[in-house]
This record gives sequence, structure tokens and C-alpha cells, in this order.
Amino acid sequence: MTSLTTEEGQNYRARLKAPWKSRTVVLVGLMGAGKSSVGHRLAKEIGWKFVDSDDEIVAAAGCSISDIFAIHGEQIFRDVEQRVIARLLHGEPVVLATGGGAWMQPKVRELIKQDATSVWLRADLEVLLDR
Repeated sequence: MTSLTTEEGQNYRARLKAPWKSRTVVLVGLMGAGKSSVGHRLAKEIGWKFVDSDDEIVAAAGCSISDIFAIHGEQIFRDVEQRVIARLLHGEPVVLATGGGAWMQPKVRELIKQDATSVWLRADLEVLLDR
């Protein structure tokens, strides 16, 4: 058995108590479930930056999501989305709201599983339809 220094032991115990504190918190769910509004409030509460993956995709592509779909198609959009999410997961821990379809990609689910703590936001169908 390997012994830990006092500092290593304290860090280890702190991670066991709150493992999410060193990992990005990713909010997933259907479009309209409240990922952005909950994300803003959560980020403020814990003192982290809030990031919306759709906003980051628009910034990276230099055009709107609807334009990416219209000009390049869904597959190109999903490829860009996956790369943007991977980049965000490897930076400082943030509260990250993903697009409604991001979770449907097996690679995105795997990246989130490896590098983040995911929270599924559920809303009633009536609420989703209203939004």
C-alpha cells in the first residue's frame, strides 16, 4: 500500500467529499428543459463560469447554427459540436449547457462520462411544448 503525504491525503479526501469540484458540470436534456437558465443560476451559486456549447459553436463557426445545418448539413454540425464540447471539457471546470441533441452522440456521451459530471434535466412534456 502506498502512503500519501498529508497534503495528498487532504486533497484526496476533499475530492471524495465533492468530486464534482474538479470536473466540469454538464447539463443535458431535451431542448427547453432549462439547461441554460439552470446553468446560469448554478454557475453563479458555485462561483464558476457558465458556458453554452451552442454559443461556442456559433463563435467557432462564425455563423448561426441554422446556417451550419442549411449550408453544411447535420453531420458537419455534429462534428463541430463534438470538437467544441471536447475542447470545453479539457479546460478549466465550468458549468456547461449542451445543445438538446448533443447527448445523442455516443462520442459526446463518452467524453462527458470520462471528463465531467453530467446532470440530466427533465421537464414535463407540456413545459417543453410551451417553451
